[in-house]
Amino acid sequence: MYRRFLVMFLRRSIVVFVLICLGCSAQSVPPDVAQRIERQVRSFYSVPGGVKISLSPLKPSEFPNYDALTITFEGDKKQNYDFLLSKDCKTLMRMAKIDLTKDPYAELMKKIDVAGRPTRGNKDAKVVAINYDDFECPYCSRMHQTLFPQLLKEYGDRVAFIYKDFPLAEIHPWAIHAAVDANCLSSQNNDAYWDFADYIHSNQTEVNSEKSRDGQFGALDRLAMVQGQKHSVDGAKLQSCMKAQKDDAVKASVKEGSTLGVEATPTMFVNGEKIDGAMPISDIRAVLDRALQQAGVAPPMHAATAASTPSQPASK
Repeated sequence: MYRRFLVMFLRRSIVVFVLICLGCSAQSVPPDVAQRIERQVRSFYSVPGGVKISLSPLKPSEFPNYDALTITFEGDKKQNYDFLLSKDCKTLMRMAKIDLTKDPYAELMKKIDVAGRPTRGNKDAKVVAINYDDFECPYCSRMHQTLFPQLLKEYGDRVAFIYKDFPLAEIHPWAIHAAVDANCLSSQNNDAYWDFADYIHSNQTEVNSEKSRDGQFGALDRLAMVQGQKHSVDGAKLQSCMKAQKDDAVKASVKEGSTLGVEATPTMFVNGEKIDGAMPISDIRAVLDRALQQAGVAPPMHAATAASTPSQPASK
């Protein structure tokens, strides 16, 4: 409930409350005004009863006839939000101040660590598509089969495609194991990783058909070994890596994704623009084309296609 309140709070970024009262101190909010503000805020944002609301002293603001006021919400965690209160105490206003000197997409991309991650497409491309993936997620499978091979054929010379791990272990019990096995392959051979990803996303039922968890893990290891042999990797090193099942890198990737607002899979960022869920190919093309145009690169020509299939919700 508290989380739902925070989401609604952020969506309502520009609000104006009319407070009917008399007089207002330049230093602190009078008790009667504070009570009116709390009632208005609780009503407007549907603030849960267990959330405590407190008001800061007033401070000068950059807007004429308004003082700055910080309202603190204390529930599961503490959140501060800035408001403006008119000097006559009749209007409370919240506005979203956006710094136009910074590119939010570029700032987001700086927070994603892609060092050592396997890449498809043009490694030096000006447009980078980073997909947070879960090998057991059925919607990730649909997204993967949309990206590869079709979109790779269309954009491979213009876009770099990179996968990050975001296994939803609570509902996908073999996803972490698959991610570790894939990373073991990646540490030796880029193409071995992608061939493993292609196979798993096309054959999830092969793993799911195993009767036990150990059987599923064993199936993943065998499939990884097949790709390792195909690409002539060091077999003993691969086996040792898979047996160890060190998932530190996977957990770090999940933590990173969470800080960026990833809550479900698949979630892809194209030069910072977010795509949630397994979207129709036409929608993904639109995002890729926009990113290319903004980067000064001509998008590829597209042949006429049949009506796209509806988008699929992401796994949570």
